[in-house]
Amino acid sequence: MKIHFHANEMNARAVAAKAMLLREAERCGFGVAEHGGDCDFVIALGGDGTILRAVRHHPRAPVLGLNLGSLGYLATVGENDFANALRALADGGYTVSRRTMLRATKRGTGESALALNEIVAMREMTGHAASIDLSADGRAVTRYTADGLVIATPTGSTAYSLAAGGPVLMPDTASLVVTPMNPHALAVRPLVVSDEVRLAATSRRRVNGVAEKLGVYADGESVFMLGGDEAVEVEKAPERAHLVQLPGCDPYAVLSRKLGWSGASA
Repeated sequence: MKIHFHANEMNARAVAAKAMLLREAERCGFGVAEHGGDCDFVIALGGDGTILRAVRHHPRAPVLGLNLGSLGYLATVGENDFANALRALADGGYTVSRRTMLRATKRGTGESALALNEIVAMREMTGHAASIDLSADGRAVTRYTADGLVIATPTGSTAYSLAAGGPVLMPDTASLVVTPMNPHALAVRPLVVSDEVRLAATSRRRVNGVAEKLGVYADGESVFMLGGDEAVEVEKAPERAHLVQLPGCDPYAVLSRKLGWSGASA
């Protein structure tokens, strides 16, 4: 079997960990694919952002996240267990979790992007709140006056959406969550919908007759802009992310530890 290491080569810790794991990979009988085009596994060395990039760059290969970041919901293996994780991979002691991804498409242009965590539409360099119409399968839901809108997968529900006040969805939930960012009405709350629904967010804000633009981001990366009355359509992608899980991985325990529930330490 071949593995590919996806790491930030400007990060000294990632470079040192990669060097150690290259030696361990040889002992485990792995071949190493330098560019990831023909590999059985991708080893992502970093935080959750590194895993998100690895999933987008290598959509067909299962990704194992080794945590060099601070929080690590996706990269749950700590540095002391890196070598053990590689040996478990070699021994077949793992499962693969198939995660929902989103596809965002700018209506009328064909521009699109994939995301594992979330699609965000938000105001850019302006002091004005955004005005965003939300529809679901072509039916009007509401108009948000807010800084922006987060549409998240279950995997992404513990990321930007959670910080904006959204609920936690377990990874196997067949749902999406729509979370407004700093809404200008107390009654506005996050909305959970089926992941079979096609959502559309349309920019409506005008100041002195001039349409203000919204930036659209996929997993934190800018993908395109929306002008007045332009829309981004968001739906479950046919592609899936494949995340390697090692024995003993319990999503409830991860939440308890990372969120400090019941006094658990991070």
